[in-house]
Amino acid sequence: MTYPNNPYPQQQPGYGYPPADQPAPGYGAPQPGYGAPQQPAYGAPQPGYGAPQPTYGAPQPGYDAQSPYGTPQQPAYGAPQPAYGAAQPTYGAPQPSYAPFGGYGAQYASWGARVGATLIDGLIFGVPSGILQLIADTAGTSKVHCTVSPGSYYTSCTGGGYNAFGWILWLLGLVISLGGFLYLRYLEGTTGQTIGKKVVGIRLIRESTGQPVGFGLAIGRSLLHFIDALPCYIGFLWPLWDDKKQTFADKIVSTTVVKG
Repeated sequence: MTYPNNPYPQQQPGYGYPPADQPAPGYGAPQPGYGAPQQPAYGAPQPGYGAPQPTYGAPQPGYDAQSPYGTPQQPAYGAPQPAYGAAQPTYGAPQPSYAPFGGYGAQYASWGARVGATLIDGLIFGVPSGILQLIADTAGTSKVHCTVSPGSYYTSCTGGGYNAFGWILWLLGLVISLGGFLYLRYLEGTTGQTIGKKVVGIRLIRESTGQPVGFGLAIGRSLLHFIDALPCYIGFLWPLWDDKKQTFADKIVSTTVVKG
């Protein structure tokens, strides 16, 4: 509605107000739906015509797309080995976790260390067995009774053997001795170290692979030590001047003793 005598001219609607000839939205007018596209901000770059839109869930390129710096790449199982004469790794390259005997850092055990390990093993099981044997020979025997035949001066004696107590001690000593031998061979065959070898820091291994010899070969090697004793025990002294520090038994079964 206009007034003809109004001294003030009609004002234009301010920015953001609807024109006078259009009604303003009343209370309860529907709002734009959730997720409706928003208008780009002033000065924002417009996407090029026909530019492809990224699909949902497509990986975005980023820093993690590349392997971290310095991550070692492992060759696939069955990958071909480098040809003979290929370039060697540079200085400072990481060494493999296991190398067969004869590789980097392999050292033979000294003769003195081997003797020390043998003495320790012998003391652990040999001393208890020897003590039981000594008691059986003294307190575990029956008394000797001797009689002289009249006229012939023939003397006959009875007794002197093991009584029940003596037999028990003798058998117990045998069990300790045999059980200790088998136990030490088991340790030597599976880990390379008996109790004595572990104390002095040496290990029995296969010469070709550097691995423990196994329970059966450990027993066979110990039984073959009788060959070392035949020529005046020279086989036990052979590691003093042998290049590989081996006894005769070691050479027969291809074993050696190394540090560690």
